[in-house]
Amino acid sequence: MTESTDVTSGQPAVSTGRLSLYLKKIASLFFTVSLTLLGLLLVTFLIGRVMPIDPVLAVVGKRASNEVYEAARLSMGLDKPLYHQFFVYITQVFQGDFGKSLLTSNPVIDDIARVFPATLELATVATLIGVLVGVPMGVYAAASQGSWFDQFVRVFGLFGYSMPVFWIGLIGLLIFYGMLGWVGGPGRLDIFYEDMIPTITGMILIDSLIAGDMTIFWNAVSHIILPSLILGYYSLAYISRMTRSFMLEELASEYVITARVKGMSEQAVLWRHAFRNVLIPLITVIALSYATLLEGSVLTETIFAWPGLGQYITTSLLSADMNAVLGGTVVVGILFVGLNLLSDFLYKIVDPRARQS
Repeated sequence: MTESTDVTSGQPAVSTGRLSLYLKKIASLFFTVSLTLLGLLLVTFLIGRVMPIDPVLAVVGKRASNEVYEAARLSMGLDKPLYHQFFVYITQVFQGDFGKSLLTSNPVIDDIARVFPATLELATVATLIGVLVGVPMGVYAAASQGSWFDQFVRVFGLFGYSMPVFWIGLIGLLIFYGMLGWVGGPGRLDIFYEDMIPTITGMILIDSLIAGDMTIFWNAVSHIILPSLILGYYSLAYISRMTRSFMLEELASEYVITARVKGMSEQAVLWRHAFRNVLIPLITVIALSYATLLEGSVLTETIFAWPGLGQYITTSLLSADMNAVLGGTVVVGILFVGLNLLSDFLYKIVDPRARQS
């Protein structure tokens, strides 16, 4: 590859070959993301058409006359061929129009913007618990393979996968809220504190800190701690298990054996060498765990009356509000795509070798 030279300064100019490579990467990324989103929209569109729910009846009601039914069907464009309906659908989605919710009579995009911060807040706290506790547990379990601590981590993680979320949630509410009174009850705040601080981000923990109201902040903490611990336990089980698996593979590598022979401390071997190579696959694990929680932990949000995206989609589905269901599904898909792109970006920061690919 040759570089052109700036005649006036005598310094190498940007290589046209390198610029061409960057443009190809950007074009490839744009094509991949566009194709993924198009596939997502196609799947959600087809789901809306094969569901045993008549969208016209959901609008006009079961007692509507044939004339009213047919007029509504024509106004909704359901008389058009499927390819035409799909084109109209993707055009509306790219304009941010998911239609109106039958339950709230609000645009679906406004409803999602209202409920999503609650899920974002809960999922973020749960993921932080999973990462801050699960990663060290997985690292030290691998370092002490076969020990009592390793066995404890494996059993602890197994319980996280096996125990039904709704059962843990109900027992947690019964013991820590009903019997001991250590945590707040269902909802994000006590009723007395609702609407007492201005909504800026929609996340009460942050909004209360911005407003400087520590009373509401600690009340919000008392409400979020139990559901976030339950979701964090599930996230912790997955992250610790995968971290242990990745670390076991790295600790058996020759470079680790060589570092130990040279007298390097065990902590340096674990964190400075082995863990750095584990970070690449671990980023994907954490991103997928976070995306799963952002998808809306339906059972947890239902048990704790947490007004988030999962509860919104579930309530809409039970009410045959397909505009809301499909809109929420598209948002969830976009979240997964976005977090995958974020993972790719973090790869290049963590591992310089990935920048050359």
